[in-house]
Amino acid sequence: MTRERGLRSQLYRDARILGNVEALSKGPISYGRRYARRRTYATSNKLAHSVLRSLGLSR
Repeated sequence: MTRERGLRSQLYRDARILGNVEALSKGPISYGRRYARRRTYATSNKLAHSVLRSLGLSR
């Protein structure tokens, strides 16, 4: 049996999907920009987290 997602998790997921749909409706270039921006944020956040973790400032 699968676990039920929390309301906040569902809202964030729905907002992400809506953002993807809106970008896609504006065309492939707009969607590509959104994809690249999200990838950049994910990479920089991962790097920042690893630095903070190595300094003992994060879990």
